[in-house]
Amino acid sequence: MKRILLVCSMLAGVGCGLHAAAGPGRPAPDFAAADVHGKTHRLGDFRGKIVVLEAYNLDCPFSANHYKTGAMQDLQEWAAQRGVVWLVVNSVHRNHPSHRTPEKALQEFAKLKMKAAAWLDDASGAVGKAYGLKTTPHVVVIAANGVVAYDGAIDDRPQSGGDPRQARNYAREALEALLAGKDVSVKSTKPYGCSVKYR
Repeated sequence: MKRILLVCSMLAGVGCGLHAAAGPGRPAPDFAAADVHGKTHRLGDFRGKIVVLEAYNLDCPFSANHYKTGAMQDLQEWAAQRGVVWLVVNSVHRNHPSHRTPEKALQEFAKLKMKAAAWLDDASGAVGKAYGLKTTPHVVVIAANGVVAYDGAIDDRPQSGGDPRQARNYAREALEALLAGKDVSVKSTKPYGCSVKYR
């Protein structure tokens, strides 16, 4: 899949606005996003595919550790090889020091060698709030039928140092279950990390 930098677009009639956050067993809220070329994308474009939303902020030491160790990229690549669409969601508002312009985001994406399908610039917070993303890294796994299958911490190791690969990875477990046509055993956990920097 072509890697595209996406920007949340507040389009009339599109479910990118604020509403109650979705949870496991509930339909995933649709959203609209425009890439750097102005093309609009929607969650519905990925119908029939498993989608992962990852709340992201490299300035958060918890997120940074997953990337600096390469653990997150490994998981993203593993997922991509199995047809999973992995979307990085940066909901840092524009006036915060951790906000990334599209140019900076592209540089960071390349430097970290991210294996995600796209980076969502959610500076409005619309996508993050629609899904109740609270911390970085908070993960939501959406099943191919459009229902939220998992919501919470990426793993059971709430630490900002060491090797995340030694943890029990809830996101990967959820993906493995869905890919095997099985029910996800752990559907929700408490996310850890830094608070998402909404406006």
